[in-house]
Amino acid sequence: MRVAVIVLTMIMLAPGALAQSKHPGAEATKDIEDCVKVAAGPGPDMPAAAKCIGIVSAPCLKNANSTADMNRCYDRETAVWDDILNETYRRLGEKLDDGQRGKLRDMQRAWIASRDKTCHFYWDFYQGTMASPMAAACVNRETAQRALFLLGFLYDQGK
Repeated sequence: MRVAVIVLTMIMLAPGALAQSKHPGAEATKDIEDCVKVAAGPGPDMPAAAKCIGIVSAPCLKNANSTADMNRCYDRETAVWDDILNETYRRLGEKLDDGQRGKLRDMQRAWIASRDKTCHFYWDFYQGTMASPMAAACVNRETAQRALFLLGFLYDQGK
């Protein structure tokens, strides 16, 4: 019995276990991916696809009763954009030479640091409860915009 509890605890605390429980699921992913495809068109027009930011979080926010609820709404959408960003980064990296791949990696690391400092500033500036959903909204927006930015390069590479 004790071994089963330990194994179950290890599975529950495995990397990704918590992230998977926060993931919004296939429907939200499909909603965002479909929106991007339609908005970007054959061009593709990544700036037009920015209208897709918020399509998962906005309806959720209408039913939010607390800052924790608001954070969950933004976190659900951020999980989708983060998946899109990571998959786009992976696929783009496969199409680049070694030098370009290294520069892509460096660019992404710099962007992550910038996003984190930018979104954390809500805490520094407002120093209150509302800073939490404002920071979560910032992470969602910045992650989505970055996913669209990299998608533009991927499309230019012939997808």
